[in-house]
Amino acid sequence: MVRDDRRQLALWLFICSAMVFAILVVGGVTRLTHSGLSIVEWQPIVGVVPPLNQAEWVETFEKYKKTPEYQKVNHQMALDEFKGIFFWEYWHRVLGRLIGAVFLLPFLYFWWRRKIAPALIPRLLGIFLLGGLQGAMGWYMVKSGLVDDPRVSQFRLTAHLSLAFLLFISMMWVALDLLVSRQRETASAALRKLQRNGFLLAVLTFYTVITGGFVAGIRAGKAYNTFPLMNGHVLPPESFIIDPWYLNFFNNMALVQFDHRLGAWLLAFLVPWFFVQVRAADVSSRARLAATLLLVALAIQISLGIATLLLAVPVALGAAHQGGSMLVFAALIWLNHELRVARTPLATT
Repeated sequence: MVRDDRRQLALWLFICSAMVFAILVVGGVTRLTHSGLSIVEWQPIVGVVPPLNQAEWVETFEKYKKTPEYQKVNHQMALDEFKGIFFWEYWHRVLGRLIGAVFLLPFLYFWWRRKIAPALIPRLLGIFLLGGLQGAMGWYMVKSGLVDDPRVSQFRLTAHLSLAFLLFISMMWVALDLLVSRQRETASAALRKLQRNGFLLAVLTFYTVITGGFVAGIRAGKAYNTFPLMNGHVLPPESFIIDPWYLNFFNNMALVQFDHRLGAWLLAFLVPWFFVQVRAADVSSRARLAATLLLVALAIQISLGIATLLLAVPVALGAAHQGGSMLVFAALIWLNHELRVARTPLATT
């Protein structure tokens, strides 16, 4: 594979990654404005076209009126108000379809032009299947709020969020691989330790994302709107009031929010420590830059999280906080990749 082909493929994957970031932010606004249950059908093809006249709007609104959300929460909603929540969910779904097209069509073109190395094809197909699973999980999540309870399952929402991050991570990692080759083995024990610590930070960050999904799923951000303590407690006394005990980790606002805070606190201490380690090590200037960006991104993200909490999750801050988590992960992915970069130049064929 020639260098120009690698760059073209990497640019394409970075564009797809940016689109995943965009849909994450739009999805955050959709959730925070309670718009996610406004479209009650899954129509991958014809669903691209919204209602175009008054009769179609009335028909769509009548379908929404049959949902538990309308009957239990929005029974006084008028058609014009419905249009407001409809379009957030509509653009969220359109953007999902657009990501699929922007990934698939160039992939077929590059494959046809033989610009993709045979070893890379299974990885790209795996990313495409992961994207399809992400879309299917989105509809599976919406269905959970169309039956009895006008809220989606926090388990399905967290799975939907996690798959978005896995998709983003996969595309970014492959794109970085296309630009700079990685070492198969690392001789330096100090560098191996950095690589291990960087991986553990990625695991901790993913844990924080997952716990954030449960916070969003049960709307735990609306409770305990104090910082640094939770209504005067490190761990609120009501954190284990649900029986059996393990359900508290998924259904109890106190414990769910504590778990998310715990991840953030650990990152707040460990990322600066890791930053110092990277700056002191014999690594590339790009690795040092990535470590700096990670530190800055985390500082902004924690600040957004605190402000979102203290103000009881306003839409703009909540969406920014959700998007910020992916920017933190982007910096962390780049740093982990740079710590594994080979010292030899990238092959040109």
